[in-house]
Amino acid sequence: MVQIGGKNYEIVQNHKEGWNPEVFRDRYSEVLERYDYIIGDWGYSQLRLKGFYRDNHPKATKDSTISSMVDYINEYCNFGCAYFVLHKSKDQPQAKAKSGS
Repeated sequence: MVQIGGKNYEIVQNHKEGWNPEVFRDRYSEVLERYDYIIGDWGYSQLRLKGFYRDNHPKATKDSTISSMVDYINEYCNFGCAYFVLHKSKDQPQAKAKSGS
């Protein structure tokens, strides 16, 4: 489990040991919080991050759903590159509300 930006993520795939927590934290942007999945791929020693929605998400297009991940990796990533896939956990940390008496 990885926590960043107040969100919890689970590593669901770590192809060729692509996961590097330090570099991920440096490259992470708040813009990725809207997505259900984050894919990180390596090319020329640089980590690139891309967000994907779950398949039935109302804002998703065909190319932005997780089911198109294989196409993305085959078409836009370097051949045989290391990559990882994170899935946003439904169990997010929540601030506890204090009730006054």
